[in-house]
Parts: sequence; structure tokens; C-alpha cells
Amino acid sequence: MMDAIAITPKSKAEHVARQLLDRIITAGLAPGSSFGTEADLLKLFDVSRPTLRESLRILESQGVLALRPGPGGGIMVKKPSIDILAHGLSVFLRLNDVPFIAVLKAREVIEPALASEAAQNGRDEDFEQLEQSIERMRAIRDQAAFIGENRVFHAIIARASGNSVMETFWSTISLLADGEHHGVRYSISNQQHVIAAHTAILKALRRRDSKAAAAAMDAHVTELEHLVRKRHQNLLTRPTGIVARRTRRQPPG
Repeated sequence: MMDAIAITPKSKAEHVARQLLDRIITAGLAPGSSFGTEADLLKLFDVSRPTLRESLRILESQGVLALRPGPGGGIMVKKPSIDILAHGLSVFLRLNDVPFIAVLKAREVIEPALASEAAQNGRDEDFEQLEQSIERMRAIRDQAAFIGENRVFHAIIARASGNSVMETFWSTISLLADGEHHGVRYSISNQQHVIAAHTAILKALRRRDSKAAAAAMDAHVTELEHLVRKRHQNLLTRPTGIVARRTRRQPPG
């Protein structure tokens, strides 16, 4: 059995940031809740104003807090978004020269597993949403809209799996493996293949056939690798692209 590893904060600001995070979790504060003001927090922690502000900026960079200056502003609790996680992972992979093909291979492992679990745990409502997604794809002619709807389909399956950790892995990896992010384009023929693949996956899910659902998803996700090998082979060994973080402040909720 592995011993628990305690990670010691490297600075006073990091230590305070950890305490602030613990306070948010213990109090059960929901996104959009006020975390008070700087003056309130200075009364609770025996630290200087610069240290507190650095602590708040640490949590802001992690997507835990939003700092809103001016009248009506304050310190608001947020829910970290997937793009923060994807950005951090993409920077790590990029600086370690991990190629795009490795990201595709990771997706090819994760998505069939999600489809298998979705066949077991998915609800009829999830399958209805998947069917509606397929119907929308049939009517789409715009490239960006098609790619967006493709992501919707896969996101529904990830959620339907009932495995929140795997869903988070998928959400992160899918941003890194997004063909559009690397300049991959889908022809009309490619789009028809995607629709046919989605239809086959849905049929297996509705039969509650985990093995068939995983096989159909495996065949589907490997198509992107085949497309890249055929038309964009230079991308395979190119270092993973960095996923941008949203810079626009998001409203609470």
C-alpha cells in the first residue's frame, strides 16, 4: 500500500491559498457565492495584504475564484473549467515534446471505455439526446458547426458513462486531440462517415451491448488518426499544440 504524499506549499502565499481553498470546500460554497472582501480575509489570516493578494491570484489562476474590482465587486467563488486543466496539460506535453499522435492514442483508449460504460449506465434520455445530435449533424453544412456537434455527441456519451473521472479525462484529452485545433478539415465524405459511425455506436448503446459499443467507438476514433495519416501526416510527430485558456471573465453560475 502506498503511503500518502503530503505536498508542502512552497511559499506563505501558497500556504494561505491552500487554507482559502479548504475554507471554500468546508463551507460548501457554490459557484457564484461571495467569498467576502479583502478586508474580511485580512481579519481571518495573519498575513500582509500583498501575501493575501498573491494567494487570491493563485486561486484565480486555478479557476477557483474571480476577483472583481470596483463597486458591486468582490471575491466570487467559481467552478474551475476544463480549459484550465487542458491548458496546463498541453503546456506540460508541449514542453516535454510529446507528439500529437500520442494524444490521439490516448483518446483511442479512453473513448471506447466510455462507450462501454455508457452502454451499461446510460439512460434512455441520453440515447434520445444522441439521436437528436445525429439528426442535427445530418442537416449541418458548416464545417465548424459540424465539428461542434461532433463534440456534443461524444460529450453525451462521456456523461452517460456515469464515470466522472473518465469524463474529465475525455473532456481534457478531446480538447488536445481536436482535429480542428491542429488544422484538420473534414470533407463531405468524412462527415458522412462520422454520421454512420455515430449511428452504429448508438445502436450498440441501445442494445446495452458494451462490447459492441466499445468496438464501434474504437473504429470511429481511429478514423481521425487514419485521416491525419492520409492528409496531414506531418502533424503526427509535431509537438502537441497548446490549448488556450479563456481570458474573458465568466459570469457566475
